[in-house]
Amino acid sequence: MGYHGEVLDQCGLIDIDCSQIAVVAVSGDGPNVCGHLLLYTGPSRGGYYFHVAGEWKGHPRYMSETGYRRYLREAGKVELRRIYLSLPNARGALQYLEGLMANTWTWLVLPNNCVSFVEEVIKAGGGTWSSYTNCPAVATQDTLRERIERFVGQLENAIYKLYGVPIF
Repeated sequence: MGYHGEVLDQCGLIDIDCSQIAVVAVSGDGPNVCGHLLLYTGPSRGGYYFHVAGEWKGHPRYMSETGYRRYLREAGKVELRRIYLSLPNARGALQYLEGLMANTWTWLVLPNNCVSFVEEVIKAGGGTWSSYTNCPAVATQDTLRERIERFVGQLENAIYKLYGVPIF
């Protein structure tokens, strides 16, 4: 078993900023085709990654950016997608995250997994992102609206290029 991060055994040990977060999906390992979900906090302060992984009952783990790179390398994972969000109640998210980190997490595959861990922190921070599936590789895919907007933008750029119109 490769590196999964560190146990956060005391408050104030690291500077966690939950006002700007990201939902980070990475590839799975072994038979897991759905991948894995992590919560990334505080990009303005170097950032930390939080997740539940590696054991069916144990403490959630955290990693610095260096630790996250090590985790990807040792587990043979790749980052699939990163979705940035702003939380209106950063303090609520931080308090909830600290509570989760202080206690053991029981991994129950579908109802209590890496996706629900991330969703709970976001909800505590007043955020609205949630997954319609427990499969991180699917949950973080573009919405239909995002796909349409990207297609229309590409179409518009192609038309401008075809007619030689400068894009500002």
